[in-house]
Amino acid sequence: MTSTPTSQPSKHPRPRMTSGQRREQLITVARRLFAGNGVAGTSVQEIAASAGVSKPVIYEHFGSKDGLYAVVVDREVRLLQDSLNAAMTRPGQGPRRTLESAVLALLDYIDDRPDGFRIISRDSSVGSTTGSYASILSDVASWAEGILADDFNRHGFNASFSSIYAQALTGMVGMAGQAWIDTREPAKEVVAALLVDLAFNGLPRESDSPQFTTPSECEDNQSSSS
Repeated sequence: MTSTPTSQPSKHPRPRMTSGQRREQLITVARRLFAGNGVAGTSVQEIAASAGVSKPVIYEHFGSKDGLYAVVVDREVRLLQDSLNAAMTRPGQGPRRTLESAVLALLDYIDDRPDGFRIISRDSSVGSTTGSYASILSDVASWAEGILADDFNRHGFNASFSSIYAQALTGMVGMAGQAWIDTREPAKEVVAALLVDLAFNGLPRESDSPQFTTPSECEDNQSSSS
């Protein structure tokens, strides 16, 4: 009796990734891990294991963990900068519509790429003069300063303070974006409308020569209102 050889299921090994595909995979995996754990809390071993490769593969593509982190940050910064630049230079927009577009561009980026936003905003507070997110906000503030100076001159206000107002508006939007990422509420269109409404309805009421209210004046005001 002739025995029939047992058929073995054919094995089709996964096609090997090209160098470019592997590089993109490592960037994607690293972005997720950096966003969740921070750069200090993420090891090369963890990135390699998540990507299904050995550690030397990461070193081959990026030189080190810091090299990979720099690539991730640079990509996210460029994406956000490009979105903001497109929003702020769209032709035919007045100052209010331009600000609305810029705020929505930031919120769209946060909504679409929360991991990327967490990475670029984690290590740079809005008030800092260094760091990726702070640098982006500084660029936006410089643009806003020019817009505000023109608007102040048209209304007869002191345009020399436009830089302070620009920093305040940019900080307001930047902080709102960092808070919004955790809840996504209310809708980003509502957030943009609220911020722009606060900016434009508050500025026309600003005093031509604002004065700091002293404690005694506060007490007098409270007494007269009671």
